[in-house]
Amino acid sequence: MLIRTPGVYRPQADTHLLITAMSAAGIPPHGRVLDVGTGTGVLAIEAARIKAASVTAVDISRAALASAWMNSRLRGLEVELIHGDFGSVLRGRRFDVVVSNPPYVPCLDSKRPRGAARSWDAGVDGRAAIDSLCRLAPELLSTTGILLMVHSALCGVDSTLNRLREAELKAATIARASVPFGPVLRRRAGWMVDRGLLRPGQSHEELVVIRADRTRR
Repeated sequence: MLIRTPGVYRPQADTHLLITAMSAAGIPPHGRVLDVGTGTGVLAIEAARIKAASVTAVDISRAALASAWMNSRLRGLEVELIHGDFGSVLRGRRFDVVVSNPPYVPCLDSKRPRGAARSWDAGVDGRAAIDSLCRLAPELLSTTGILLMVHSALCGVDSTLNRLREAELKAATIARASVPFGPVLRRRAGWMVDRGLLRPGQSHEELVVIRADRTRR
């Protein structure tokens, strides 16, 4: 059972798909792991359970960090928690594994979201956080590091793969799952149909896990 303070994203199908991909990826048991956008801390907890040398979790939400702190401590697991935008607070640090379930839902307002919406709103194309992570990944990864990221196919799988490859990373889709729309997508379905992001009557989205590896040592 996870403690979740108000406004913090509840782990759902995307989180569970990423956890499964983490297990299948063979994460080194003594590596340095970073969880970007930790929320309740569930991914960081999974990393700590496999005896990672260190686990760092970052989130822009103080409520999320409070949840992650309580959930990790209740399990007797040590997780370093950092508050702030991952694009600026992690400069100069490198990790063997970076995992992330970033915000990826397209929204009408391109301004920085507030409150609980920070867990899902990601600009008009849903790529604000994804593109930032693709851009920063080469700086975050060690010489043998890997990135595992989950997002909706509505955001453009090829766009993510291309951006990672342009950053001289080897990138591929390693897992997929079709899931029913959650409440946020159901509310926005009409607008997304108008923008060509959804087909009329569409009620499911495809989730993907993308893996990126360094090609240069």
